Amino acid sequence: MNLIERVKGIILTPKTEWPIIAAESGDTAYLFQNYVAYLAAVPAVCGFIGTLLIGFSVVTALILAVINYLFAFVIVYVFALVINALATTFDGRKDFESALKVAIYSTTPFWLTGFFLLIPRLGFLRILGLYSFYLLWTGLPPLMKSPEGNKTIGYAVAVVVAAIVIYIVIDAIVGLLVGFPRL
Repeated sequence: MNLIERVKGIILTPKTEWPIIAAESGDTAYLFQNYVAYLAAVPAVCGFIGTLLIGFSVVTALILAVINYLFAFVIVYVFALVINALATTFDGRKDFESALKVAIYSTTPFWLTGFFLLIPRLGFLRILGLYSFYLLWTGLPPLMKSPEGNKTIGYAVAVVVAAIVIYIVIDAIVGLLVGFPRL
């Protein structure tokens, strides 16, 4: 897997990229080392620079960046657990490796919009990361074998709601770890 080609494929042509992804291995270590490690660094590094620009100390900015980077791995793993757990509810099949691929690759836009954290006033543009939800919806049928139509829409909505709750909980934990609320 070429990182640049995969990012380009999943962003620009997801309907043709998902079947390619479905045929690949879903090895957790491989996906984390060769995809998540690089893309999760985008918001961590850009957020580090952005927090320095608004007056945070280097130590605080570095702590936030490291915590955010590490929690990106936790979030995507828990996201995969949710996708897998909900599969049979929506007539899909349980397959953790496929669920992990959906979780990781559908999160790509969210990580890429981390570039906007370089300039704190552009942080609102992270809303473009909502394209991740479309990728999730298009990735569930080929990877989790959920039927297209209303079942997949319900599956995607349930996963998105769970993902939002997961993100809020983990964000609150990060806020407690660094000593101030982030919500």
